[in-house]
Amino acid sequence: MPFLGQDWRSPGWRWVKTEDGWKRCEPFSPALEDGNNQLKDIGHTVLATLDTKNCIVWKSVYIITGDDEDEAIYSTEDCEFAAKKRKKDHCMNNTQCFYREKWIYVHKESTRERHGYCTLGEAFNRLDFSSAIQDIRRFNYVVKLLQLIAKSQLTSLSGAAQKNYFNILDKIVRKVKEDQYNPRLIKDLLQDLSSTLCILIRGVGKSVLVGNINIWICRLETILLWQQQLKNLQMNKQVNNGLTLIDLPLHMLRNILHRLSDGWDVITLGQVTPTLYMLSEDRQLWKKLCQYHFAEKQFCRHLVPSEEGHIDWKLMYFALQKYYPIKEQYGDTLHFCRHCSILFWKDYHLALLLKDTGHPCTASDPDTCLMPVSPQHFIDLFKF
Repeated sequence: MPFLGQDWRSPGWRWVKTEDGWKRCEPFSPALEDGNNQLKDIGHTVLATLDTKNCIVWKSVYIITGDDEDEAIYSTEDCEFAAKKRKKDHCMNNTQCFYREKWIYVHKESTRERHGYCTLGEAFNRLDFSSAIQDIRRFNYVVKLLQLIAKSQLTSLSGAAQKNYFNILDKIVRKVKEDQYNPRLIKDLLQDLSSTLCILIRGVGKSVLVGNINIWICRLETILLWQQQLKNLQMNKQVNNGLTLIDLPLHMLRNILHRLSDGWDVITLGQVTPTLYMLSEDRQLWKKLCQYHFAEKQFCRHLVPSEEGHIDWKLMYFALQKYYPIKEQYGDTLHFCRHCSILFWKDYHLALLLKDTGHPCTASDPDTCLMPVSPQHFIDLFKF
């Protein structure tokens, strides 16, 4: 059996050989105080001191007296490691995010200056995704990244990264339930995640699942609960005595619809009022969506004529979506510096005020080295 971590007996324990075999001396209870044992008396003292790092250090002293009246004093090692481990476990169980870093160095191989490589789980842990979901510009980007990880990369994450993944997902669901922002996107994410978990749990032993199977079953039950909560989500009606969307003139409403790049957003907005529904059925609107997302050769292969002989651009848009990926648009994304090989969040406010690039760049012109990173490109960076 491979050695996976710290000694399972944990540091600080002392073992005594008896007639029944080796038994452990419990530091808080005289476990070997038995007449059948070879030991007559066991004295036990536990000292608790506070070190300079504010960690509790336990010291146990056992005084063992035998028949030959020879005394042997066994003093255990300071269990500083155990105290720190308990403190670390407590922090991990009560922390939603492990790191709050804005950039990480992406290295795929060892060099003379640096040994090791950066994994997808490490990048997911260290970059500040927990705060990114609070930014409306980055919310869709993070959700799409979680969806791609759920489809194909969930088993490649470490145990700590998987725990961080579900902590961030929990914050996303709570945010959607509070402000009802883009619930359709989260429903798609949960659907893909639940499908992946069902396949992995059924094929246990054939796939790699980090952790106890009961933990994954509990996570699957939590996902099903989230799906039910989002299904029963009621949109709160906004009370506003000022100007509303309905009060805008037709040409402004038409301009708003033409600025939407997702066909589902157009359909959703068209369900608000009869006027918006009429504008959302405009053939020119759907034709522009098809031309924006797909090449001319692509939609020429899948022409969908209507009953009147014209091309039904709305049906064509959703037909093409089944065969080809649509262009993705995000308010803000991660950036990658080709000069420094650093992946980072770019703060545009600091960039304008302080000319901060978001990472310690050594290039003479950092802006020419930057490239936006799509969710799929983020995953591809860590494929070795």
